[in-house]
Amino acid sequence: MKNLKILVPVDFSELSEKGLIAANSMARTFEGTVTPFHSYIPLTDLDGFHYMGSGFTSQQNLTEIEKVMKERLHDMALNHVDVQYLQDPILGIGNPAHSIAETAADFDMIIMSTHGRTGFSRFLLGSVAEKVLRIAHKPVLVVENEKTLAPIKKILVTTDFSENAKAAFPYAREIAEITGAEIDLFHAVIYDNFQTVEKAEITYDIRKKNMKEIAEEYFSGLKVNIRIMATDHAAHEAILKQSKNDDYNLVIMSTIGRTGLDYLMLGSTTSNTVRTVRTAILSVNTEKQIAYKKENL
Repeated sequence: MKNLKILVPVDFSELSEKGLIAANSMARTFEGTVTPFHSYIPLTDLDGFHYMGSGFTSQQNLTEIEKVMKERLHDMALNHVDVQYLQDPILGIGNPAHSIAETAADFDMIIMSTHGRTGFSRFLLGSVAEKVLRIAHKPVLVVENEKTLAPIKKILVTTDFSENAKAAFPYAREIAEITGAEIDLFHAVIYDNFQTVEKAEITYDIRKKNMKEIAEEYFSGLKVNIRIMATDHAAHEAILKQSKNDDYNLVIMSTIGRTGLDYLMLGSTTSNTVRTVRTAILSVNTEKQIAYKKENL
C-alpha cells in the first residue's frame, strides 16, 4: 500500500469533509496522494447549486461552472489535506455511486463519509456509500468519526473462513506492518446455523483452532489476538458487540463472504456493519481483489 492513490468523494458538506481528514491520515502513513472528487447531474444539481453558495443555474456555461466547482473542491481539501499529498480535483457527471466506482479504476482506494449533503440516516438503505460498497472494484474505507482513525493502533479483522473473506487479509497485514497495529481476528458462531447447541459448541472449538491456523498463515510475526463469539444474533450484530468491547481504529472485512450474496442485494453483513458500527470500516471487494492477495502474500 505504499504510494497509495486515494480518491475522496466530496459533496461540499461538512460531513463529507471527514473523508478528506481520514484520507490525509492514510496518505501520511502510506506516502500516498489524495484526489478530491465530486459528481453531479447537471439537470438536477445545478438547478439547486445554491448548496455550494455559488448561485449558479443550469443556464450558465458548464465550463465556467466546472471551473468554480474544482476551485471549491481544491479550497475545501486544502483545509484538511497537507499540500504535498493533494492532487488536482476531478469532476464526474452522472449517478454519484457509479461515477465514483468508474473513476476509482485509476486509484488504489476510495475513502468517504457515511453521511453527505442529503443528510440521509445511517440506517437508510440506498445511500451513496452503500452503493459504492457494492459496486466499486477497489477497497472502500468508510468513515464516520475521522478522529478515531489515526494513529491506527488496533484493527478488527473479520472472517467466516471462506476464500472470499481471506481476500481482505493482505490489506490488514500491510496496514498492521506499517503502523505497528495489533490485530484482533474475529469470527462469530451463529447458533441459528446449527440444529443443536451441542453442534454449535463443537463447531466453536473447531473454528477456534482454525482461527489460530489463519493467524499463523496470514499474520505471522504480528501481534494477533483470537476473538470468537458464540451468539444467537446476526453476524453484523456480533461485530457491533465486539467493536464496543475494545477501542478499535479500523474494521477490515470482505464485501462478499461465505453466503456469496450479490452486491445489489440489501442486508449484507458489510452493509449492516457500516450502518451500525461507528468505527472506520475498510471493505475489500472480493471479486477483484483475489489477484491482489495472490501477488502480495
